[in-house]
Amino acid sequence: MELIVIRHGRPERVENASDGADPPLTDVGHRQAEAMAAWVKTERIDSIYVSPMARARQTSAPLEAALGLEATVVRGIREFDSEEPDYIPMEELKADKEAWRAMIAEMAATNRDDFIAEVLEAMGTIVADNRGKRVAVVCHGGVINAYAADVLGIDNSMFFNPDYTSINRIMCASSGERSIVSLNDIGHFRANPELKLG
Repeated sequence: MELIVIRHGRPERVENASDGADPPLTDVGHRQAEAMAAWVKTERIDSIYVSPMARARQTSAPLEAALGLEATVVRGIREFDSEEPDYIPMEELKADKEAWRAMIAEMAATNRDDFIAEVLEAMGTIVADNRGKRVAVVCHGGVINAYAADVLGIDNSMFFNPDYTSINRIMCASSGERSIVSLNDIGHFRANPELKLG
């Protein structure tokens, strides 16, 4: 079966959220999601799965509309920082080199074993339920990294920074073998390069 794993579009900045930051998409994020949906809708997709977080749900919406499918919400593919009070987009953090270094150091020092285990269990269930099919999974950069790192057999669970609405393809055989087909495909931005950020 084929997993098409898609990162959400660009979200708003949120600070000091009392119940955990769950930002919606920016206007650019919505345009990124529309471009992704127009690109992916030409393929036969059997099912869509989506994180419960607003930025993922809003990214999934145009794909659901284009394909006439309703996404299944999966808690296990939400982002590792889902309960944090702040969400600062990566490109804003990168602009402040000290803040970026501090965040990378904190992420490296943080034990995310529970997060990774939850992602692998959720993705394993999606794979097991969809043998021989092609499914889209709309989620987050941390989820994509955790799953791809497991497929590649590497310890670094944050080894690359997926672009907004990037398309990542992984083949999963019924024998349990998995292989990366592509990571970080943003071909849907070719006609609209202004949508590529960062």
